[in-house]
Amino acid sequence: MAAEQSGVSAKMIRYYESIGLIEAADRRDNGYRDYGDMEVAMLQFVRRTRDLGFSLDEVASLLTLWRNRRRSSREVRRLAEKHLADIDARIADMRAVSRTLKRLVHACHGDDRPECPILDDLAATPAPSTPTTKSTRAPNRIRKAK
Repeated sequence: MAAEQSGVSAKMIRYYESIGLIEAADRRDNGYRDYGDMEVAMLQFVRRTRDLGFSLDEVASLLTLWRNRRRSSREVRRLAEKHLADIDARIADMRAVSRTLKRLVHACHGDDRPECPILDDLAATPAPSTPTTKSTRAPNRIRKAK
């Protein structure tokens, strides 16, 4: 029921519980998890933040801020601005990769000849300024709730 209402699969709900992102739900006599409206709203919040590409660490921070009615919006904005800057940097990297691939595809004749500028480029040692699509973001690590 909570999975349907929140749009978060039961498997992901169990995962979020296992990593301490959300508290484990109470159990009914039949063993099913018992979620109320607040827990469903929290799951919807998690789904929306994940849809926007926030890491699990960022989601945990945003959840903490969301729950704290005395919070300052300054911290929320700071997190969102940092995330936006990360996305913009990845977009710039992907555009550079796209330009490189377009140049290589254009240079390749795509015929029966064995010469291939694409393979030659892939085999070359990249220059230090060659863009990479690997993210510079920290890995997702959630600390268990105390």
